[in-house]
Amino acid sequence: MRDTTLDDIVEAALLAAGEPLPVERLETLFLADECPSRKALRDALARLARRHEEGALELVETASGFQLRIRPRLSHWVSRLWDERPQRYSRALLETLALIAYRQPVTRGDIEEVRGVSVSSSIIRTLMERGWVRIVGHRDVPGRPAVYATTRSFLDDFGLKTLDALPPMHTLVAADEAALAEEPPAATHVALDEAVETVQDAPPQQDQNTSAASADPHAETALTQPLSFADLEARLAARAQRRDEDAGTQTNDVRSDDHESE
Repeated sequence: MRDTTLDDIVEAALLAAGEPLPVERLETLFLADECPSRKALRDALARLARRHEEGALELVETASGFQLRIRPRLSHWVSRLWDERPQRYSRALLETLALIAYRQPVTRGDIEEVRGVSVSSSIIRTLMERGWVRIVGHRDVPGRPAVYATTRSFLDDFGLKTLDALPPMHTLVAADEAALAEEPPAATHVALDEAVETVQDAPPQQDQNTSAASADPHAETALTQPLSFADLEARLAARAQRRDEDAGTQTNDVRSDDHESE
């Protein structure tokens, strides 16, 4: 039986923790007289990452530390261990989260300006309950709207160390276009010119037999087709251009006022 090594201790701790562990937390596994140096711990983590390069697990460094995770390619099978189906989020929620992540800090008005539809209160509530988004302040304008930004939990859950590790928007555009290309064709009984309206695109319809509780929590409040990430990128660029033009106009107005005062 081989001796217990530092690599074994670190690996066992990461598997047992169930959450990311920073190097400082790994140091608490040892008594004062046996604690390895931080360099030794980082070397052990590097060896662990190399050992799992081709395996079912991967070592991920997030904002909160290091974590051993099952590779996403295996989630299709592993998810069958639980009777509860994994949470599925609407496209509207994911678009809202993407805008907050890439343009933070933002208000609901900023998001609505880009997406062109009202942001459902249930979307913001879901993002905050999930721990991905938090209120970081209030903008000093009439109404003092809340300003939103992502959290450390967002970075941990998405396997990111910092916000700089977010993939460029154009990679999301490419992935979005590839996903759309893989979608099966529409049913033959749907006419080509028929407006296909999904649950998340239309406001919740209620009648005498439908209660408010049964309405889709992520329904939009405007009748629009879902945006693609390419649409979002184009709207963000247009919004930035408008801001530059407005800033230039204000500068010219100031210069004109100064000239008249002379």
